[in-house]
Amino acid sequence: MTTTNTGRPRPSWITRFWAVVRYEMLWNIRKKKFIGIIIISFVFSTLGLVLPVVLSSTPIGANPDYVIGVSVSSFAFFLFALATVMNSISSEFESGTIVPLLTKPVSRTMVFLGKLFAAFIIILVAYTILYVYTVVGGILIYGPQNSLQLVPFALLGDVISTFIWVALILAMGALSKNTMITALVGLGVFLALFIALPIVSVFAGPSAALNYIPGSGGNAMLNLAIGSKSIGTGTDNIGVNLINWILYPSANVSFTKIDLTMIQGGQPTELAQTVVYTEPISVVALRSLGVALAYIFVFLLIGWYAFKRAQILE
Repeated sequence: MTTTNTGRPRPSWITRFWAVVRYEMLWNIRKKKFIGIIIISFVFSTLGLVLPVVLSSTPIGANPDYVIGVSVSSFAFFLFALATVMNSISSEFESGTIVPLLTKPVSRTMVFLGKLFAAFIIILVAYTILYVYTVVGGILIYGPQNSLQLVPFALLGDVISTFIWVALILAMGALSKNTMITALVGLGVFLALFIALPIVSVFAGPSAALNYIPGSGGNAMLNLAIGSKSIGTGTDNIGVNLINWILYPSANVSFTKIDLTMIQGGQPTELAQTVVYTEPISVVALRSLGVALAYIFVFLLIGWYAFKRAQILE
């Protein structure tokens, strides 16, 4: 007697993976806080375009380099990451939805990668919309723009900078399985890196260690034939420094510190910047990119391992 297998065929890996991605994206988009972050980003982008026009006492002149000089703030990187993945993993455990999710024909690794890929799509789409908005606004207000073909490098750099925080928050969510703890730890790390360290670095001088910590890096000046401009050398400036490297491949970056110039009586009169050392812009750009990718890999590895080993209490 011959038996026939009438069961449904097992879906392919891609089908199951995309089901997780779609589940995460739909769940994420419905969160009001993410929509709020998008609205706030549009508001600040609009203010950045309009306020110079409104506050200027003279007509705004053409600025063909406005768009490629715009960068997303460090706080925006953190907010986008926090709004996207703050409760991506932790809420699954808090609400108990992790149990029915893992009864589906998906592994924990697939669930983790699906959530990660969904976050990538959402952040990429959000940043693309904001950059298109900035480009259109920049052209309307400041006239034709130079080097618009380099805008994708700025977009890519900002996504990578944001994913340092995405990876850290995912790791904390998998370790703690608690949304509040995840948010508080993320905020604490952000405040420590972006408030305390910059203040210390301004007066203590450009320590090489600052270039290997997530953030703006050391205080530096990009030296050009037409002058110099201030830049950040850390992981928050990947896109800008990649563009600077493309535009000025032979330029050097001078790392400076602030000295107090004294007069008689020991009273400070002015702040003077002293050059400590210089590096090629290529080294600065590639180092910030490499450091960011290393952090992302380590945090994601921690998050994946913690999620894979986490106990589920029904």
